[in-house]
Amino acid sequence: MTTFLLAAAGAGHKASIMDIHPGLTFWTIVTFIVVAIILRFTAWKPILAMLDERERTIREAIEGAKRERMEAERLLAEQKTAIADARREAAELVRKNQAEVEAARQTALAQAKKDAEALLSNARRTIDEERAKAIAEIRASAVDLAIVAAGRLLEANLDEQKQRQLAEDFLRKLPAQPRA
Repeated sequence: MTTFLLAAAGAGHKASIMDIHPGLTFWTIVTFIVVAIILRFTAWKPILAMLDERERTIREAIEGAKRERMEAERLLAEQKTAIADARREAAELVRKNQAEVEAARQTALAQAKKDAEALLSNARRTIDEERAKAIAEIRASAVDLAIVAAGRLLEANLDEQKQRQLAEDFLRKLPAQPRA
C-alpha cells in the first residue's frame, strides 16, 4: 500500500484521500470479509455466548432480588404485626397490673379499716370494763365509807350485815352511771 502511494506520488500525480483506487478498494473489502469470517467463528460466538450468559445472570439476579424483596416485605409485615401484638400484650399487662394493684390497694384499705375498727372496738370494750371496775371499786369504797359514817352517826348497835344492806339500798337509788 505504501508502494502504491509512493508510485503515485512519483508519477507526478498528487494523491488525495478522495481518490478512488479500485484495486485497494477490492483488497480492503476482501480483507474485511476474511477478518469478519474469522472473527465470526473465533470471537463472535464466545462473545455472544458470554453476552447471553451475562444477560441470563442479570435476569436471575433481578428475579432473585425481586424474590428477596418480596420476602423482606413479608418479613417486615410479620415483624410489624408482631410488634403490634407485643404492644397490645404490653398494654394489656399494664392494664391488668394496674387492676391488680388497685384490687390489692382496696383489699389493704379494707383490711386496715377492719383492723382499725377491731382496735377501736377493743379499746371501747377495755374502757367500758375499766369503767365498770372503777365504778364497782367506787361503790365498794362508798359502801364502806357509808357504813363507817352511818355507824358513827347512828352509833347504834346495828350489825354489819344490816349496815351493808342499808348502804347498798342507798347506792341503788343513785344514778347507774356518772355523767362524763
